[in-house]
Amino acid sequence: MAGVNVKWTGGKQFLAADQAGHVVVTDSEGQGFKPPDLMLASLVGCAGVDVVRILQKKRQKFSSIEVKVDKQNAPDAPWPIEKVEVEWTVRGQGLKEKAVRDAVDLAELKYCSVSASMTSKLITTVRVINEDEEAE
Repeated sequence: MAGVNVKWTGGKQFLAADQAGHVVVTDSEGQGFKPPDLMLASLVGCAGVDVVRILQKKRQKFSSIEVKVDKQNAPDAPWPIEKVEVEWTVRGQGLKEKAVRDAVDLAELKYCSVSASMTSKLITTVRVINEDEEAE
């Protein structure tokens, strides 16, 4: 079974290491990722790999992908994330908006294990910016 090893390093800080030795610092006092923010980064990293793969298969000429993720927590402890808003900005030449939207939908709803594991409401916005149109 795959997983991570997590070690407390003092205060409110932990080091998480995967089987390949990659390390991530979590800390609720600003010396590393806050654990809920790391979960959001994991969501986008997971879906992003599939977005890239799908866009490449669809022969979309993208030059960059940026993702902004916002969350809304419940007002009471344990403050679960109630809503996640994800805004994908894809830049490139001659992008087809439907192809980009379909890639994001497939990645988030069908292929991403992190997304499938979350129970929060996921709201997604996709912005497609054709760089050739900006130059005019």
